[in-house]
Amino acid sequence: MSTTSRGLVLLVNPNKVHPPIAPYALDVLTTSLEAAGFDVEVLDLTFHREDWKSYLAEYFAVRDPMLVGVTVRNTDTVYALEQRPFVGEHKEIITEIKRLTDAPLICGGIGFSTMPFALVDWFGVDYGVKGPGEVIICDLADALVTGRDTATVPGLIRNTPEGVTRVPPTVLTLRHGQAVEPSPTGKFEPRVWQTDGVATYVRRSGTPYKVDNLLYYQRGGLGGILTKNGCSYRCSHCVEPDAKGTRFGRRDVSAVVDEMESLTAQGVLDQHTTDSEFNLSINHAKNLLREIVRRKHADPANPLNELRLWVYCQPRPFDEEFAELLAAAGCRGVNVGSDHVRDDILRGWKVTEKGTSYYDFADTENLVRLCHANGMLTMVEALFGMPGETPESMRACVDAFMALDATVTGFSLGLRLFPYTPMGAAMAERCDGVRTIPGLQSETATGPIVLKPLAKCSGPVEYERQFMFDEHGDFRLVCYFSPELLEDPADAADPTTRWIRPVQQLWDLVDPAEHYRVMLPTLAGSSEYDNNYADNPFLTSLSGHGYTGAFWSHWRERESIMRQTSPIGAAGS
Repeated sequence: MSTTSRGLVLLVNPNKVHPPIAPYALDVLTTSLEAAGFDVEVLDLTFHREDWKSYLAEYFAVRDPMLVGVTVRNTDTVYALEQRPFVGEHKEIITEIKRLTDAPLICGGIGFSTMPFALVDWFGVDYGVKGPGEVIICDLADALVTGRDTATVPGLIRNTPEGVTRVPPTVLTLRHGQAVEPSPTGKFEPRVWQTDGVATYVRRSGTPYKVDNLLYYQRGGLGGILTKNGCSYRCSHCVEPDAKGTRFGRRDVSAVVDEMESLTAQGVLDQHTTDSEFNLSINHAKNLLREIVRRKHADPANPLNELRLWVYCQPRPFDEEFAELLAAAGCRGVNVGSDHVRDDILRGWKVTEKGTSYYDFADTENLVRLCHANGMLTMVEALFGMPGETPESMRACVDAFMALDATVTGFSLGLRLFPYTPMGAAMAERCDGVRTIPGLQSETATGPIVLKPLAKCSGPVEYERQFMFDEHGDFRLVCYFSPELLEDPADAADPTTRWIRPVQQLWDLVDPAEHYRVMLPTLAGSSEYDNNYADNPFLTSLSGHGYTGAFWSHWRERESIMRQTSPIGAAGS
C-alpha cells in the first residue's frame, strides 16, 4: 500500500455466474478512488466460486480496509421462465465479510439500484448507492477518513436506527435547466452529477487485486465499454431510466476511445457497449465512431485496427451514415430490441420521456437492411407477454420478424416486474393493496400476489421488498404474462399458473427448419439450447474453447459447436 495513501478501500464482486462478465463498475470505482488518493483492491469471487470463504479469510487475515464495497449487478436472472434469485448468495457473502471485518459496507450496482432500500435493509449493510457510484463512494471515503458526518454525503443511502434513508442531493437539474425537488427514493432523477464524464477509466489485466479484463475476455468472450450513462426514455418495463438516471450522461469521446484502445492493446479485441442503447443520443455515438475511425486511419499499428465492436441499439435513430460509421469502426454485429411489430402493443410500451412512440416496424426493417448491406450481423429481439398480448398478436410478430431474415431472431416470453419501472408501479397501483391482477405470477407464490403502491407502504423498504419477497420473507419474484395468452384467461388469476401452453404455441409458430436461427424460450427439460445466460451449457462451451464475440453470433452453429466440444467450467472456478 502506498505510504501516501488516504486508506485502503476493498471492492468485492460476488457474482458467481458463468460465463463470467467483467465487473466494469469496479474499474470505474477504482479509477475514481485512486484519483482521490485511496488505495483500492478488488476481490473477485467469480473465479473462486467454490473456495470463496477461504479466499475472503486469507485476504482479511492480512488486510484491514477502511471501507468495503460490494457490487450487485443482477438481483436475479430477470428471466420469467427461470426465476432464479442471486441475492441469497450475495447475502451469504456479505454476512461472511461482516464476520471478518468491522469496516463499513456499501452496496451498489445496476441490480442493487432497482430496489436499494430493501437490499440495504435485507443485507444489513451500512450504506448503499442508487445509480452511478464513483462520486458518492469517493465522498463517503473522504467522510470516513476525515470524521465528517456521512449525512453530509449527497445521494448516500444510510442504514440508521430510524430506518433506511437517503441523503438528498443538493440540487437536481433537468434538461432545460430548471431545478427539481429530489424524491425520498430517488425515483426517476437525473444522475449526471453522480458520474465522471471526463475521466478515462483505467482497465487492467494481470494485476493482482484488480479486475483482470483479459482473463474475463478469455473466459467470457467480450469486454465492456460505456459511452454514456442513463436514459431519457420511459419504456414501460425498463429499469435503467430510474436506476441509472433520466438524462444522458455522455462521456468524453476521447476518454472513451482511449479506454477502448487500452483494452485492445491488452488483447481484449471484442468489445460491446454497455449503454442503455448505443444509438440513443445519436450524434454522440457518431462522434465516437468517427474518432475510432480517425485513429485507425492515422496509424495502421494502432490496436484499434483489431477492434471487433458489438452494440445494442433501438430501431431508431439508425441511418445510412450511422451504419457506415459502425462498419468502418469495426462493428461486427448489432443487437436490436424491437420488442414487437404491432403498433397497438408498442404504443405506451416503448416510449419517449413524453410518452410518445419513437419507432415502428419499418425502422427495424431499415436497420436490418443497412446492417447487412454493410457486412454486419444482426440479432432482433421480440418480447411477448406484455399487456394486450394474444396468440394472434404473437403470431403476427413471429411472422414479421422471421421475414426480416436477421442473423438471429430472439423470442422471449414473460416480464420480470421491478418496483420503479412504469409497469411495476402501475401494477402496484392497480392492486392497491386489496386485489390481485390477472397475469401476476411467481414460481414460488403460495397465494394471490397483492401489491401495495408506495403511498400505502410504510416506506420504500416495504414497497420494494414485495417485488422480491412474500410476506413471510421467502423469495417470490413477481412476473407478468398477458392473461389473454391462456386458453382460459380466468386461470391467470392464480399466480402459480404455469405458462406452458403459450411456450409450446410459440415453438409451434416457428418452422422447425428455421430453428437454427431462432432463440426460443424454454421450459425445464424442453431443449438443450436454453437462451438464458446464467450458467448456460452452450455459452460455457463457447467461452471454454476460445470463441469470442457476442454469443448470439455463434447461435446458428450451436449444434456443430456442441458436437465438437463439451461444456467445461472456467479454470479456478
